[in-house]
Amino acid sequence: MNSISRFFWFCSGANFAILKRTPTESNKYVGIGATVFFTGVLAALAAGYALFTVFQNLIPAIFFGLLWGMMIFNLDRFIVSSMRKKENAWAEWKLAIPRLILAVLLALVISKPLELKMFEREINRKLDEKKTEFIAQSKANLAKGFPEIQELEGKIDTLKAEVSRAETFRNQLQKEYDAERFGEKTAGTSGIVGLGTNAKKKEQQLDAAQLALENLRKQNQVRIDTLEAQIREFMALRQVEFEKQQPGIEGFDGLAARMDALSALTSESSAMAMANVFIMLLFIAIETAPIFVKLISSRGPYDELLELHEEKVKLFKGEKWMIAKGESEARVGYFQDTHFYATDLKKEKTNRKNRAEADRELAKWE
Repeated sequence: MNSISRFFWFCSGANFAILKRTPTESNKYVGIGATVFFTGVLAALAAGYALFTVFQNLIPAIFFGLLWGMMIFNLDRFIVSSMRKKENAWAEWKLAIPRLILAVLLALVISKPLELKMFEREINRKLDEKKTEFIAQSKANLAKGFPEIQELEGKIDTLKAEVSRAETFRNQLQKEYDAERFGEKTAGTSGIVGLGTNAKKKEQQLDAAQLALENLRKQNQVRIDTLEAQIREFMALRQVEFEKQQPGIEGFDGLAARMDALSALTSESSAMAMANVFIMLLFIAIETAPIFVKLISSRGPYDELLELHEEKVKLFKGEKWMIAKGESEARVGYFQDTHFYATDLKKEKTNRKNRAEADRELAKWE
């Protein structure tokens, strides 16, 4: 238990020497350290899942997940350890506001991958719907890219319509021929029963229409077969283009796609939107818990001893500064005195030398 406590002390960023002198503060910093540690663990899990979604490989996901978790752990540890308990509560809150904002941002970053994991089934269903839409859209775009298929299909429909019209004409002649044989009185029949002159004419017309129909069928069928072969060639080319696009559609399951699907789900379902908000609030509470613990906790012996130690360091620094400043001023004064004395002496020598040279020049002229 002692080693576990020391580990959580380390996670809280507390000073071991001071904590050993204040045993009543031990549990508080164990709780703060545990919160910081488990926040780092959650961050590592969240980053590992997010990176596995990106790389689709376990080894880099584990490596970068651990790296991200250690970074978050170190940042939380720094945030908590850098906070100091003051006698003025408002001064503490002013110092804590930037740290709280940073903690909220970290919580949002940590919570998002875990939200994606929690709603994985719903997100996968939404992604399947998106893929189906993309497939239909891709096929529609490819159909527009091959207008020859529609033109050939239109020609086939025209040929089939010609055969249909010929069949209709043949059937009409068949009805008139039957009516003429059985003596049915119509606008085109005589009403006389038997194979008379009109019946034979009707029969000849029917035979000619049947022959024309058969010839048209054969002729158009050859043309239809040719057009269908061309259509199959264009459809094969279209299928090749679709197969090129299909891997991209099937691979539509990255991190951005999942976040977009989650956003769509939360906008469609109020229950999922509420769950999403509650998860974010949970992680914000976890991430800001160490800071709030330090803010709401009373000023204890650990804080008093820590402030005393820091004040001693400040006093020691002031003493050293005063000593160093005095020594520096003494050295500067000594340097100025000796430097100016040497300078004046040198000037005097130069003046004497100049006067001597001037006197010699005057003596020569005299």
